Amino acid sequence: MSFPTRTNAIDFDSARLQRFGFSHAQTPAQPLLDYDQLQRRLALQLQTSLEADKILSMFFHNVSQVISLDALIYKHLGTDLRLEFGERARHNASYRMTYEGEQMGELAFQRDQRFSENELAQLESLLTSLLYPLRNALLYRSASLSALRDPLTGAGNRIAMEQSLTREIEIARRQQQPLSVLMLDIDHFKGINDTHGHATGDEVLRAVADAIKDRLRNIDQVFRFGGEEFLIVLTNTGRESAALVGERLRHAALQLTYPVNGSPVELTVSLGCSTLLPGESTDSLVRRADTALYAAKRQGRNRLEMAG
Repeated sequence: MSFPTRTNAIDFDSARLQRFGFSHAQTPAQPLLDYDQLQRRLALQLQTSLEADKILSMFFHNVSQVISLDALIYKHLGTDLRLEFGERARHNASYRMTYEGEQMGELAFQRDQRFSENELAQLESLLTSLLYPLRNALLYRSASLSALRDPLTGAGNRIAMEQSLTREIEIARRQQQPLSVLMLDIDHFKGINDTHGHATGDEVLRAVADAIKDRLRNIDQVFRFGGEEFLIVLTNTGRESAALVGERLRHAALQLTYPVNGSPVELTVSLGCSTLLPGESTDSLVRRADTALYAAKRQGRNRLEMAG
């Protein structure tokens, strides 16, 4: 089903003029006093948080008091942020927001009744109230994401891993679902660094990390455990299924013949797998996967071992 859509682009440099009354729009449909009160309320409330979801939720519920809205939908691809408030409806007014060339995401208002020109002018003016609060929230989110990522491979770092594993174990126990982890290590990685240099070693790490991500589900997570080791968290995955995933990753590494100066650098990986036991701690789950990994290395590398 296709919905009638009105799409606009908001450049806050010019939209700022509307905020100070320099607008060609007609008199707002709602009483001017209510609209001015809303502007002042937004100016105060939206500055109280650095969380984009809270800022947009406050904006949606406040604006709905003056202009009838059924839903607000927002996405910012740069930080992989997607938010929805209310229930989707038939008519849509969407805006691509920018400020000084900076992309600030796409925002859409929806309701079952068409928006009048006066209402659209009001919405466009009210969007200027989002300028600094939303920009600050996006910067904060970007910094938070960076703090949880390994800068070389883009995988999660140890801090993110610990937070995620604690959360996933709680969910697995509450929903009575299996949870497995894979510990993956690049075989003879020191030899790659010694022979071809650390720049090549970095490229190999990135290539392996990308190969892992490309062969997992969206709900699975990859973390750089340290050096040339990666930890993969497999949500709602039992022992047998985790073993299949591990073998898929092992074969993917074999296909990554990495060329250096015309000569191929052949890659293999070793893996250890553990599945969450009743009452098991995070440390124990990871330790068992690590022990299985070292068993795989002792038995010749380029293989997967399951924890007992």
